[in-house]
Amino acid sequence: MTIELLIVPVTPFEQNCSVLICGETRLAAVFDPGGDLDRVEAAINNANAKLEKVFLTHGHIDHCGQSMIFAKRHAVPMEGPHQEDSFWIDQLPTQGKMFGFPKLDAFTPDRWLDQGDTVRFGAQELEVYHCPGHTPGHVIFFHRKAQLAIVGDVLFDGSIGRTDFPRGNHQQLIDAITTNLWPLGDDVAFVPGHGPMSTFGEQRRTNPYVSDAALGR
Repeated sequence: MTIELLIVPVTPFEQNCSVLICGETRLAAVFDPGGDLDRVEAAINNANAKLEKVFLTHGHIDHCGQSMIFAKRHAVPMEGPHQEDSFWIDQLPTQGKMFGFPKLDAFTPDRWLDQGDTVRFGAQELEVYHCPGHTPGHVIFFHRKAQLAIVGDVLFDGSIGRTDFPRGNHQQLIDAITTNLWPLGDDVAFVPGHGPMSTFGEQRRTNPYVSDAALGR
């Protein structure tokens, strides 16, 4: 198998922290380790893997709150999201107090990501797509060989991300889904930020917000 996928629900928001493991090297990448770091670490150790990188889809607290702590603990780089989400990351200290998280600090990732970038871990490569709307700097990660996408809060099984947060934009989100995600193919399986996995094809058939029928296509 080229890659292995583990999903670890973290934080009181039950956010899907994804772990991808390179089958060739046993090196791992973790996506959105927002909290419950010991649980994430245990999943990596139980798979006999070693963390190489941390990737972030966007700057909301349940996705990125303790991510820098995790990256520093393992002395690995953190990449993402797009720089437009820096204003969310800068609010982590006050957001942490508001939601009862342990003390959180703002941070700057080792690398901001943009449309057309690629990221790597082990022998694996993922494509980066900038998908604003839920947040202005949201990105998703696509492993073409495995036909797997990590989409954060852009798309869910039966729903889409909220756009009533500061700098959210409903039309931007719809456009990001239809122009960035759908062209990747109906067979692509995706891990959302919350809830069960699905495929792009299933959502094009049934999602009340972005199905072909809902959009008059």
